[in-house]
Amino acid sequence: PETFLGRGPTSAAIEELTGRPALEPIRAYAGLSNAADAEDRAALAVADLDRAGGFDREHLLVVTTTGTGWVEPSAASGFEHVTGGDSAIVAMQYSHLASWLSFLVDAARAREAGRALFDAVYRHWSTLPSDERPELYVFGESLGSFGGEEAFSGELDLANRTSGALFVGPPNFNPLYRDFVDGRDRGSPEIEPVYRDGRIVRFTTYAGRTPLDDRAWSGSRVLYLQHASDPVTWWSPNLLLSRPDWLEEERGSDVPDSMHWIPFVSFLQVSADLASAFSTQPAHGHNFSGEHAAAWVTVVQPAAWTDEPTERLRLELRRFP
Repeated sequence: PETFLGRGPTSAAIEELTGRPALEPIRAYAGLSNAADAEDRAALAVADLDRAGGFDREHLLVVTTTGTGWVEPSAASGFEHVTGGDSAIVAMQYSHLASWLSFLVDAARAREAGRALFDAVYRHWSTLPSDERPELYVFGESLGSFGGEEAFSGELDLANRTSGALFVGPPNFNPLYRDFVDGRDRGSPEIEPVYRDGRIVRFTTYAGRTPLDDRAWSGSRVLYLQHASDPVTWWSPNLLLSRPDWLEEERGSDVPDSMHWIPFVSFLQVSADLASAFSTQPAHGHNFSGEHAAAWVTVVQPAAWTDEPTERLRLELRRFP
């Protein structure tokens, strides 16, 4: 909690990097020790958010954390820079375990936390006059995307209740993610699918652009950012006996053409890759640091924004192993 609450950018830092006026961002957080169950922790987080004036800001972001309660710094700071600090972020912890352990023993807690926190925020948000509510966004990375999806039944529910969402590095088992990928438009690849012509949900392997940039994207914008070389996204027990589409299609830019599906062997290979997925260079494997700013520009679409501050943010926020 202290890392998240005490290390965000100041308004002066945002102004210096973006060259635009900025406010002091607001952050609220509830840890495991603050309450016994997810609903009570969510209520505490929302109460703190309200006291801090978070519902008076223009942009409000609900974050589902990874296992230990970690909020990706690049994602939080990227959102605050792109919104000029006229923002509030709320998150809460649901486990002490690392993400991979959380999936094995705490997956139910991740789902519970994602649903409880969004529902608590939405309950308060919906009582506000419609012309005074902040734009409401959702974020989750890795196991956080698994929990973040839990509050929604599908693309229309996301569109009806949010201004947008950013899900990064989604595990292959995410229910909504699988629905979108499996239901993708004919001819679109698994690593960068097109779902229902991209009307609400879009995918990209490169932050800052999607395959549908030439088409208008009005209303709620839901973006999935995934790397072709990220084993967290492509690992699945199905690899044991089934050839996945992503190994039948043209390979991603950082996946060797020599990689082919072999029963059992491919599963073991991708499983082994999981061990190093978090220690890759930025923009490869499971390291998305620095890319969140460009993704937030795509989702939030700030007025009069240019590529120059996006590139400065990418360089500022990226993290090397």
